[in-house]
Amino acid sequence: MSSMSRSVPHRGVLSSLARLVTTADSLVRAVAPPDFVQAALRLALAVPFWRSGILKWDGFLQLNDTAIDLFSQEFMLHLPGGPYPFPAPAVMAFLSGCGEIVFPTLLVLGLATRFAGLGLLLMTAVVELTVPDGWPIHITWAAMALAIMRHGPGRASLDYLIVRGSGLGSARA
Repeated sequence: MSSMSRSVPHRGVLSSLARLVTTADSLVRAVAPPDFVQAALRLALAVPFWRSGILKWDGFLQLNDTAIDLFSQEFMLHLPGGPYPFPAPAVMAFLSGCGEIVFPTLLVLGLATRFAGLGLLLMTAVVELTVPDGWPIHITWAAMALAIMRHGPGRASLDYLIVRGSGLGSARA
């Protein structure tokens, strides 16, 4: 009577918990289908970079003075033994401004999505080296970029349509 009678109530509790977990899992899957989650991740990561990038430009391929001044005088790389000024600040400002427009645009469209995620992950690393106290936000951006790189854009993307239209429909976009 020892082990048999004690394990039966235990199984009942586990069975009830398993049903609860299964029900909760089904509910979450219904509210957050993968393609919706992937599109939301792409948009959520694109917004802060786009907003930053749009402030750097006065016109087509024309940086404003503030962007160059930030990289020349304000922004510093916080590396061991530093902080150090950015090398070639005008070039860095231009590359940063381009990346903050191009990569978010690609993400929103779902075009070259994994490449855009990698670009924003690398930009996030540079931002972290520039503003180390911002790590709670930066780690969130990094996690989103990594999820996009790992799971791809989903079906609501140009990448998916291109792969599907090419006849390689079984390949993941």
